[in-house]
Amino acid sequence: MIVIENDWLKVEISPLGAEVRKVKHKKNGLDYMWTGDPAYWGRVSPVLFPIVGRLKEDRYKLEGETYEMSQHGFLRDVEFEVDGQSQADVSFRFESGGRFGHVYPYEFIAIIRYTLNEDLLTVHWEIVNKNRDEMYFSIGAHPAFRIPLIEKETIGDYNLHLIPIANKNVMEYVIENSLIREKGTANDLVSIPLTDSLFAQDALIYNNIDQVTLSSNKSNHGVEVRFEGFPFVGIWSKYTDGKMAPFVCIEPWHGIADTYDTNGNLKEKFGINKIEPREAFRAEYKMRFI
Repeated sequence: MIVIENDWLKVEISPLGAEVRKVKHKKNGLDYMWTGDPAYWGRVSPVLFPIVGRLKEDRYKLEGETYEMSQHGFLRDVEFEVDGQSQADVSFRFESGGRFGHVYPYEFIAIIRYTLNEDLLTVHWEIVNKNRDEMYFSIGAHPAFRIPLIEKETIGDYNLHLIPIANKNVMEYVIENSLIREKGTANDLVSIPLTDSLFAQDALIYNNIDQVTLSSNKSNHGVEVRFEGFPFVGIWSKYTDGKMAPFVCIEPWHGIADTYDTNGNLKEKFGINKIEPREAFRAEYKMRFI
């Protein structure tokens, strides 16, 4: 496990998937990340690449060929190398090296960097296209935050606060059989109370959102996720036997699951991104632990 820390936070990151596994706040003593208990969900903060969500029939077409790929892609399950580290900063690197041609016919380099500044953890992604042609992909975050954070609190003490992009309408999407469709313009996003039934129909998905805060009404502790420039965000918790799991995922995405009416062509997929030959895609989001 790789550790970075400052006077505020201690962060543990696994080279497997370059995944944040633990965030400990030194000033208030709280652990913010989900434990990864497989009884609910065995991951903590996977990086989703080269797809976000599920493909229709778990397959796509590209240049006349058909490929199969499972939900959220494969990057979350590869071993990264540490590319540089200081006390409050670490960079992980992975090169495809021809290992995934059977599911994804592009060669790439993925660099994931984590940087601490007081109570803020910045996550920076860089995807380098090593091909002679354009490269099509999606990438997303999936961090899970433990709730309640304090023993005497309950899930019902927590709210989600969403901040839309200024002067933009927010579209809400719904998931049906792992595929998405537009639900309509979203309203009343200022505060969404957590209830056991909130995720009964799977994730809440929106566009044109800049920030989501998960916080307690009682203690005011929580986490603030800022992701300006990301086209989508998903908010999810496992729903089983009429109850939600003791965590909430806030997921900034550059990409989204397939729509029902997709033609399966990766180049025409809703929300797909493109990198020019030998160029790079860069994005970052920030998590503030309150």
